[in-house]
Amino acid sequence: MSPLVATVLFVFSLVALGYLAGFTGYLKPASGEGISEFAVNVAMPLLLFQTMVKSDFHGVAPWLLWGAYFSAVAITWACGHLVMTRIFGRDARAGIVGGVSSAYSNVVLLGAPFILGIFGASGFEVLSLLVSVHLPIMMMASIVLFEMFGRSSGEQVHPLRVIRNFLRRLFVNPLIIGILAGLAWRLTGAPLPELIGRLVDALADTAGPVALFAMGLSLRRFGISGNVRPALALSVLKLFLMPAVVLLLVRLLGLPPLTAKVAVVVAALPSGINSYLIAVQFNTGQALASNQMTIATASAVLTTSFWLTVVVHIFG
Repeated sequence: MSPLVATVLFVFSLVALGYLAGFTGYLKPASGEGISEFAVNVAMPLLLFQTMVKSDFHGVAPWLLWGAYFSAVAITWACGHLVMTRIFGRDARAGIVGGVSSAYSNVVLLGAPFILGIFGASGFEVLSLLVSVHLPIMMMASIVLFEMFGRSSGEQVHPLRVIRNFLRRLFVNPLIIGILAGLAWRLTGAPLPELIGRLVDALADTAGPVALFAMGLSLRRFGISGNVRPALALSVLKLFLMPAVVLLLVRLLGLPPLTAKVAVVVAALPSGINSYLIAVQFNTGQALASNQMTIATASAVLTTSFWLTVVVHIFG
């Protein structure tokens, strides 16, 4: 068994263990919420803080990376919207849920441990550059769309309210806080005190396995309930169209091999819980988002192996 395949199986085995723990009732749903909160609010922010403090980002081209990745996000989002509204005949709000479900990669709970396992610390540095803008961009897009389509027809869109909601959600997000705190410490040039460094390292090291286990518990909680055909269509867009577009763009732009590989693999990741939360916010498409997340995550065991093989063949 190749190291890449072994790593993919290990990552998704941790997800499967989390799912099994929820399915058998060994852990209660409240336990899953607590584990997810620890992963997202404590372990992952500290891992990002650690990366910002210690990493050397020399050689990574963030503008080209961001341009390639988010161009693919826009294309895939538009395709998901059109599939829902033109093929399945849903309204514009359901189309937004379809768009975000087909373009919103699970970059935190699944992406961080996956990239660390495959590409190591250097790959996670590239991922951190994506995470630093992924959250604000996707958050702003969801807030704007909610303002436009999530309210009653008589209400107007208020730009100041959009900006206020965006800034409020951005600067209370633990991941953004971890990134900004790490960058601030980095600017001081001071080393971390030994005790703080040990605490950060100890908690950051738990981020990967805890996040994967929490992801499995989340899948058990949401499950599959109707809307299977549109969920399958959106999963195809997420797992095949989006990474294919990123692959095309990173080759055209001539990104460094490691940066290109990470960008494609991140694009190939399944959707995460954020697409479901946006559906809840719109009060439409909850089952669609839940089904798509579950189907795409289960399928990603095979599709991520495929895209890893492709990028290794192309970029070495």
